[in-house]
Formats: sequence, structure tokens, C-alpha cells
Amino acid sequence: MAWFYLVVAGALEVIWAFSMKQSLGFTRLVPSIVTIITMLASFWLLAVAMRTIPLGSAYTIWTGIGAVGAFLAGVVFLSEPVNPMRIVAAILIVSGLVLMKLSSS
Repeated sequence: MAWFYLVVAGALEVIWAFSMKQSLGFTRLVPSIVTIITMLASFWLLAVAMRTIPLGSAYTIWTGIGAVGAFLAGVVFLSEPVNPMRIVAAILIVSGLVLMKLSSS
């Protein structure tokens, strides 16, 4: 169950990052509220997952999901640029996540 919590925490990290962008520096109320609520939920689920998953694995995977997810959200919803170097960077992050998961019991 801890790995499920960790993946959900990572997904919430993507949502809060996207909402933070939409809040325009916390000047828009609804995106600001979404940011704060999803941020708190993400941190809480990360903490719950870290009861059984080692710190290094949990934190690395959480931030990796957030980083790649935010990259994809930016490309899909905000028309951010896609180029070969950014794609390779995302692939390397995902590769690191897979290796971290495989190295965790």
C-alpha cells in the first residue's frame, strides 16, 4: 500500500505544481487553494509512504514523478517546448525512477 500512496503523492505533486503556475504567484484564489490543498495532501501521503519505504527511494521517486509529470503537463496543457534534449532528460529521470524502485525491497 505504501507504493500506492507514494504514486498518488507524486501525482498530487504534479497537480500542485500545475495549479501553482495557474495561480500567477498566488494572485488567483481558486488555483491558490488547489495548490495548497494538493500540496498538503501530497506531503502527507509521502510521509505515510515513508513509514515503510526508505527515505532515499521515497523522496527520489516522489520528486521524479513530480518532475516528469510537470514536464508532461507543461507540454500538453501549456504548449511548452519539446525538443530532443528535454525528452532525453525525461527518459533519464524515468530510468532513474525504475532503477530506484528495483533497488528497493
